[in-house]
Amino acid sequence: MYKLLSLTLPAALMATTTSLSAAETSYGYETVDGVEIFFREAGNPENPAVVLLHGFPSSSHQYRNLIDDLSDEYYLIAPDYPSFGASSFPSPDVYEYSFDNIAETVDAFLEQKGIDQFSMFIQDYGAPVGFRIAVEHPEKIEGLIIQNGNAYEEGVNPDTWEPIIHLWENGREDEHDQFIIDNVFSVEGLRWQYTHGTRNPDAILPDNWLLDHQFLSRPGMHDVQIGLFYDYRNNVAKYPEWQAYLREHQPPALVVWAKNDAFFPVPGAEGYLRDLKDVDYNILDTGHFALEEDGALIAEKMRGFLGKLHAE
Repeated sequence: MYKLLSLTLPAALMATTTSLSAAETSYGYETVDGVEIFFREAGNPENPAVVLLHGFPSSSHQYRNLIDDLSDEYYLIAPDYPSFGASSFPSPDVYEYSFDNIAETVDAFLEQKGIDQFSMFIQDYGAPVGFRIAVEHPEKIEGLIIQNGNAYEEGVNPDTWEPIIHLWENGREDEHDQFIIDNVFSVEGLRWQYTHGTRNPDAILPDNWLLDHQFLSRPGMHDVQIGLFYDYRNNVAKYPEWQAYLREHQPPALVVWAKNDAFFPVPGAEGYLRDLKDVDYNILDTGHFALEEDGALIAEKMRGFLGKLHAE
């Protein structure tokens, strides 16, 4: 059974688990260039691998149910990025918090774990992390599962992104930073990200935003996260490069896009139809974190997609 983790974790979790059974999730750490990367994994490592890359403000916690749903046939692994979830939070003096560097850390993590062929589930921040890895190692990518993982300018909603676009255009300003802290990093702001656009907001697990708020409230975290918001402009600049990767390498893709996502609207999903030939395309009536409301449906879609992918 999944057990909620506190900021101070049991010593037993400090060692990587090497013996897995299909029905249970194991938790561990992998030290990557001095950074302790927390991860969840389940399933037989001899089975096809699925790497699950989380979004903001979440962590591998967002994949807790999906891992259980698919571990009978697949090996699933979900790392927390540095400063997210239960991974370590090194000082910005010793770790550069940029999407380039986070992707390098995740790439090194997968290499250390010996995962060299895999499908990727990318959602929100998982897209800029995952596409950097895919561009660097196209031979490793067997397929993409895309859940509001954006790679197109039309997939950015200028209304909800306005505070971040202001940041890109004007740089860091104390008053604007405080506006983001008050409206995005508050409990209510985080709750809104999980419940907006859902069919039944009262059914969304409050642990999601309460855990995120706990991690985001650590000293120095607001500055790091606003810095990543500022760095996100470099992701938009890389969209043409990622689109070129898609057109050239044509990875099979399953798109399960939440149409009520306030940040990444449906035109972002439509972009994949232009660049990819093999797309299982699905638009879901839910919000940004679609797994919270449509997890069973997404798991079923993934089982069909991965089954077809590995039958060929």
